[in-house]
Amino acid sequence: MKKLVTVFFTGMLVSFLGSLPLGTLNVAAMQIGIQESIVHAIYFSFGSLLVEMVYVRLSLVAIDWVRKQARLMRIMEWLTLAIIVALAIGSFMAALKGSGSAKNVLLNNNMHRFLLGMFMSTINPVQIPFWFGWSTVLFEKKVLQPNNSNYNFYIVGIGLGTLVGNCVFIFGGKWMVDRIANSQQYLNWVIGGIFAITAVIQLVKILMKKDGVTKFQQQ
Repeated sequence: MKKLVTVFFTGMLVSFLGSLPLGTLNVAAMQIGIQESIVHAIYFSFGSLLVEMVYVRLSLVAIDWVRKQARLMRIMEWLTLAIIVALAIGSFMAALKGSGSAKNVLLNNNMHRFLLGMFMSTINPVQIPFWFGWSTVLFEKKVLQPNNSNYNFYIVGIGLGTLVGNCVFIFGGKWMVDRIANSQQYLNWVIGGIFAITAVIQLVKILMKKDGVTKFQQQ
């Protein structure tokens, strides 16, 4: 049981730290929390972490099959880039309207936030090489063992770590907005800038074949 607890907390720690750098999903969760509600942002996070857990499971038990889906993963990568660009443009447009209540055009829809989280996480294949790399290290260090009990504790830990990491953005963003006048408008500029920079980095990596999917195929 002690080893399973170690696996659980290892998965949670890696997932939590991996959720802290600015990214499409955690920034989108923060934006939903600020412009809609904490509950909607939590729904979004649950949707995204559910897909992440499925991806991790695939990377553990069907890695050879996943590697063969190069074309599909490449399509998903370009689709992710398009989503990031749309989020950047939407944030800038919301900021230009001069109203704190103006919403990013991509988030201005009636889709349930749980389903939106699932959708945005599904088209984000960068999670697969990330978790394949970490799982390989944990296998080599004998922290993770190839059996269902280890996999289940590992995946649940990952889900909890992602949720806690997203909550840092959700509650941190809400706390900041509540204390700074006109902060929602400024935040739209900041978030738009984050998405724009992320899109440029993603495009450069794809064109130079240094993205996560390419590296994953070469492993």
